[in-house]
Amino acid sequence: MRVLHTSDWHLGRSFHRESLLSAQAVFVDHLVETVRSERVDVVVVSGDVYDRALPSVDAVDLCNQALRRLVDARVRTVLISGNHDSARRLGFGADLIDAAGVHLRTDPARVGEPVVVDDVAFYGIPYLEPELVRGPWELPERTHTAAVEHAMSLVRADLARRGPRSVVLAHAFVTGGRASDSERDISVGGVAHVPVSAFDGVDYVALGHLHGRQRMAETVRYSGSPIAYSFSEAGQVKGSWLVDLGPGGYEGAEFVEAPVPRPVGRLRGRLDDLLAAPGHARYEDHWLQVVLTDPVRPRGAMERLRSRFPHTLALSFEPEGGPEETVARPRIAGRPEIEVALDFVREVRGEAADPAETLLLQQAVEACRTKETMA
Repeated sequence: MRVLHTSDWHLGRSFHRESLLSAQAVFVDHLVETVRSERVDVVVVSGDVYDRALPSVDAVDLCNQALRRLVDARVRTVLISGNHDSARRLGFGADLIDAAGVHLRTDPARVGEPVVVDDVAFYGIPYLEPELVRGPWELPERTHTAAVEHAMSLVRADLARRGPRSVVLAHAFVTGGRASDSERDISVGGVAHVPVSAFDGVDYVALGHLHGRQRMAETVRYSGSPIAYSFSEAGQVKGSWLVDLGPGGYEGAEFVEAPVPRPVGRLRGRLDDLLAAPGHARYEDHWLQVVLTDPVRPRGAMERLRSRFPHTLALSFEPEGGPEETVARPRIAGRPEIEVALDFVREVRGEAADPAETLLLQQAVEACRTKETMA
């Protein structure tokens, strides 16, 4: 059996106010072509199908096109919800569309109920907000580790009765993973990591959440996002894992690179040098983050940069020999919500929040995230 492991589509996302829908549509074309050319049997999407709980109409339409084309290609598709998705909305009609070969697994209560394709059981572990599953599952603590370990105990219990080959889809932050600026913080009390050993006992684990492809163990991998969603992902190779399962289980995985409609890059230096350097010609079609090091801030810096690099999106200043000064740099992008809230308190009041206030803000952030997950 051939399984194509993808994740973190984030349909509807923008990049510094630039729409990414056309780039995401190019990925969908590539996905369908890969399914046909590589004779894929099952496509798995390990969460964050959409970029927000209430996706735009255009994002929903692109998702619908992708799933319809996969059905037309006669491939089974298994999807789970991520921390950006609304589990209830994404899972709407799941039982009704199972017959079409599209299997939405967004309900934590069903993690022990696999989608069986031939003799391979696919278990979907959606993003598990600890606060929501702690009560129903009677967890000993409110952590991601406790939630995922309990979910895996349900998977193993079913496998003990069923006994086929198995694949687990999970949306989580596994210890040792390398994060980027475009992932939303999912920490609870500062703890978000899940040990890779939590997933022992299955043939392959298709992870989602982190946007760079990574191998946490030979059979435990992140596919990463299909396109770059932050400048911290410059240089990453995007795509999907093509996984082969033989009679005895996992046999190997090959990375299938996705097309790059527009690369992202970073440049640093004095303005005149950047504009004149022949070696920078390859960046002229990139989305760019530029750091200028001129001792004195040049006038009309953005306009001059865009005369050569028309897709410059972010500009900051770090003068040589002087203190760092930033302009037009996002102050909240990629940072945990609690850090942003605490910085706001510090700025408007002139002193840091005390422990009681910090706890109150933490509870408020977690309550908002829980509400969004349930939306």
